Amino acid sequence: MVDSTDMFGAPIEDEPEDESPSAAELEAAGQASMFGDPAPAVREERAPPPVAAPAPAPAPSGQPYRVLARKYRPQTFAELIGQDAMVQTLGNAIRRGRLAHAFLMTGVRGVGKTSTARLIAKALNCVGPDGQGGPTIDPCGQCEPCVAIAEGRHIDVIEMDAASHTGVDDVREIIEAVRYAAVSARYKIYIIDEVHMLSRNAFNALLKTLEEPPAHVKFLFATTEVDKLPVTVLSRCQRFDLRRIQTPVLAAHFGKVCEAEEVQAEDEALAMIAAAAEGSVRDGLSILDQAISHADMAGGGAVTAEQVREMLGLADKTMQRRLFSAVIGGKGDGVLDEVASQFALGIEPTAMMRAQLDLVHKVTVTQIAGAADARSAEEREALEGWAKKLGAGALHRLWQLLLKGYEEVRAAPDPLVAAQMALLRVMHAADLPDPGGLIKQLEAFAANPPAMQAAAPGGGAAPAAAAPPSAEAITRQWAQLVEQVEQVSPLIGSAMRLSVRVVSLTPGHLVYALAPGIPGDPTADMRRGLEGGVGGSWRVERSADLASAMPSLEEARAAAAARDDAALREDPLVRAAFAAFPGAEMIDESAISAETRKPWSKRA
Repeated sequence: MVDSTDMFGAPIEDEPEDESPSAAELEAAGQASMFGDPAPAVREERAPPPVAAPAPAPAPSGQPYRVLARKYRPQTFAELIGQDAMVQTLGNAIRRGRLAHAFLMTGVRGVGKTSTARLIAKALNCVGPDGQGGPTIDPCGQCEPCVAIAEGRHIDVIEMDAASHTGVDDVREIIEAVRYAAVSARYKIYIIDEVHMLSRNAFNALLKTLEEPPAHVKFLFATTEVDKLPVTVLSRCQRFDLRRIQTPVLAAHFGKVCEAEEVQAEDEALAMIAAAAEGSVRDGLSILDQAISHADMAGGGAVTAEQVREMLGLADKTMQRRLFSAVIGGKGDGVLDEVASQFALGIEPTAMMRAQLDLVHKVTVTQIAGAADARSAEEREALEGWAKKLGAGALHRLWQLLLKGYEEVRAAPDPLVAAQMALLRVMHAADLPDPGGLIKQLEAFAANPPAMQAAAPGGGAAPAAAAPPSAEAITRQWAQLVEQVEQVSPLIGSAMRLSVRVVSLTPGHLVYALAPGIPGDPTADMRRGLEGGVGGSWRVERSADLASAMPSLEEARAAAAARDDAALREDPLVRAAFAAFPGAEMIDESAISAETRKPWSKRA
């Protein structure tokens, strides 16, 4: 091997250090590009030029930006928020060596199903910083298995998306591969995401391997629709239902992310982002990422509630309360003005209706809990005031009306007009009594009818108090009711006619006393007879006040007959007849039947 020469064959002299490449280097590069580089040129080592210390700068342009949802994916179980029960169960299973061969993680989007599967893979294959550790619920994150799994390059941790690998052939590859031991890890782990997308034949092909896999194989399934999995698969897996993350927990987590990103954010803004996430960490971090970018575009750099409200199109809480106050206050012009004002600000009609539903829910919860869960004193005062003012029935009626209006607004060709009409309908129905209150009002009206105004002879209206119904009127009304009951149940009607003395009688309410000497309590039979013969609901009460009770219908009939007999005997002709024929007897011919009636003698 000879020293490199120039194009004329002369050896290259030592040159002063220069930043540009030498001629020999250029020649070698050209030769290497054409014929390969079997013998690289030898070059004397040169001291690198002094380089100034770099100033803190953003990430190089060669590295793409990682969204917050990927950047802050949990790397340990301690960073997995909101799933304490599952973490405790897995920790106990690992410590006691009771590891299942298949795990199934279910739950809504963005609660950590795939992240949990990767954490389980790290926990089972972690060897510790010294390489001597075993399975642990707290993987070190420093050993080669932990690092490789976190970077997605471990040869023994295979991730498969069932949405794009749905057939039997894909499952057959897994069945053939599980026979071979792990290459470098303790367990060979298969993570199948969206496992419910597998075909029925693919599930059937996997059943035998899933039931009795080799000892070195673990299956980790993740799905959002667990009801689509066959029961035969569910029975072979240890299932974990990952719950939605509570809004306060999400807001606190987003606050920590903002601190790590060196971004200032208002608590109300984080609370609104957490509420919009609906329990999903990934959705919340995506919204937070967008909010940070929105804040940077605005120039302030801080995430404020006003910016988040504008970005998400949410209705302002003060405007919500003003609209709700106009609705329950019966101010139609105020309702229309508030709707127009919110629509002009870019708030969609569906968002208005949803905000009113949320407000009614908060008032109802405040009414039950006794204290409002509000973020400002003004909101707390308003919620507690409405909770005291509105009844439970009115709040439930408002909820039903608003919910129906929300569905109408979503389906209407003109959502703004539909929202106006729905809110006006709610406003007019807010003061209507509920069915129970209406029945009570009707009963009170029937018990105490209002005073009627009688016209005076001079044409003026002379106020006159309504007189209570007379005994004769009550008797006539009671006789009609008894006749209606007799048509349905003659036995009950006859008992009512013979032994019931009416104390008071109003529509749907009877107070009675039983005639002396009558055994038993006919209250239940009378109520059943009245409801069957007259209709409606009747309240029948027995009273011991015989003094204020009117005679029964039979007693009234007998008393009327006695009065008629006495009046007849006082007639002058009858008195003369009795005087002429002492010992004569007066007989009512109408009471004698046709069989026993004797004809008059024509010779008399």
